[in-house]
Amino acid sequence: MSDRTFATHQIRRAVPVPTLWDFAALDTTAPVPARLPVPSAWELVPALHNYRGRAHYTTRIRCGGNIRLSFGGVSFRARVLLDGNEIARHYGAFTAFETVVRHLPDGEHALTVEVDNRFGEDSALHVPNDYYSYGGITRPVVIEQLPDVFVERVGITTKRAADGWTADISAAIRNLADEDASADVTLTLAGQTFTQTAHIPADSTAIICISDAHYADVTAWTPDTPALYALRAEIREGNQVRDDLIDRVGFREISISGMDLLLNGEKLHLMGFNRHEEYGAFGCAVPLQAMAQDILMMKDMGCNCVRTCHYPNDPRFLDLCDEMGLLVWEEAHARGLQEEQMRNPNFMPQTRQCVREMVAQHRNHPSIFIWGCLNECADNCDYGADCYREVYALLHDLDASRPMTAALLERPGSRVYGDSDVVSVNIYPQWYHNTTVAESLAQKLKEIREHGGAGKPVIISEIGAGGIYGYHDPLGESKWSEERQCTILRDQVEAVLANPACSGVFLWQFADCRVTEEWAMHRPKTHNNKGVVDEYRRPKMSYAVVKELFQKQKG
Repeated sequence: MSDRTFATHQIRRAVPVPTLWDFAALDTTAPVPARLPVPSAWELVPALHNYRGRAHYTTRIRCGGNIRLSFGGVSFRARVLLDGNEIARHYGAFTAFETVVRHLPDGEHALTVEVDNRFGEDSALHVPNDYYSYGGITRPVVIEQLPDVFVERVGITTKRAADGWTADISAAIRNLADEDASADVTLTLAGQTFTQTAHIPADSTAIICISDAHYADVTAWTPDTPALYALRAEIREGNQVRDDLIDRVGFREISISGMDLLLNGEKLHLMGFNRHEEYGAFGCAVPLQAMAQDILMMKDMGCNCVRTCHYPNDPRFLDLCDEMGLLVWEEAHARGLQEEQMRNPNFMPQTRQCVREMVAQHRNHPSIFIWGCLNECADNCDYGADCYREVYALLHDLDASRPMTAALLERPGSRVYGDSDVVSVNIYPQWYHNTTVAESLAQKLKEIREHGGAGKPVIISEIGAGGIYGYHDPLGESKWSEERQCTILRDQVEAVLANPACSGVFLWQFADCRVTEEWAMHRPKTHNNKGVVDEYRRPKMSYAVVKELFQKQKG
């Protein structure tokens, strides 16, 4: 199975990865199948629906030489062994990791992945929460054979110019050999080809760069015209191509002017949803078809954006957003952590790792217009505020071409309004409290202005109300009824869209999602039920309300 929606190589050889892997759950005596599909969440097994523990996945692969093994996502601790020897470890379910094995003998080899989804002090980001931490190899596994010198990654940053666009293009060239190497590298984009010779020390990586390449005749990427171009890097030896890497990119620019967010110089009016990467029957291992359906349903309602709460998403979903024209707020993993949890000695190292991996792996997606982090964490204390500032600085250091933000809790007292490029707040008037929507908005906007956020764009990053699919109370409109959800959402959406101080809104949320047992007393069905569709994508009455209001605003 590919980890992207398009071919990333024409030359490099892929090693077939079996679909079914041998499976053993180590911390239960319940009956489980001897084999499971990869990718999948092990919660698809009835006996493992609530399983927190360890499991081993094993398969056999036939290959040799230099081998690259890439895991799109393992939830949420992984230890990888090849022929019984450890070759990689990784923490975190929502970013990919890879390793390269050199000079592997030709033949059949045993590949084992040890997976552990138990909560514990060593895990600062995966904790009991308002979403579920699943178990398993939940995103695609890709294995490739490499030459000694290969293309590790490509990168691009585009800027508008008076007569078109400019692009800064880069490629990382890796040398696996024990001696220095040179390689002729070509970079091709939108009809232009550039050639450089890379000199790479032994067992190292060299970066080649093309600065300010000019493009006069390309189509800009927007949600209405999501034009994509292939960026191809090749390593050549004479007339032969020894290795290649292809990514899809777009020409677009995100900027800020006063209180406005701009896409290609035009003001953005954001209307979208928060979306957990989860589907009722599949957990977090969402099939490509279901990803596409989610985007089509959001666009049917008039959305132009989506927030990947509260973690980086599968790159195939981002590929679909690139292609189908949906702006993305992508977010590093962390949700609702208090100061004590942020003081866990693993918190900042794991946060930095997630941020670095997210930006490195996803920065070429034109649909991503903003980076997010630290949703509803402890921004109201000195220690927590320092953590926010450190992560903001890291995001700017890794990618200065996009703004950054964080969705802050509704409570007063934030100490970081002045530190982000965009101020984002989560508010729930009429649901968690009876303040009118207009009053709640006015109070929050006043607080932002008076505590460092004056003159910055403001996004309402969460607002919404719960409704249980199929529960109706047309007379009393009691809470959790579909009717009450409709009434509250209508008031919320109309108030936010009418407020000129708001750059837009992300409704909480697109689809209902499972939560951990520790949250069950606050969440009927052990689900967060604020979706406008349920966990199986059956529309609630609120779907039509949102569609009416968003389409009216667009029109």
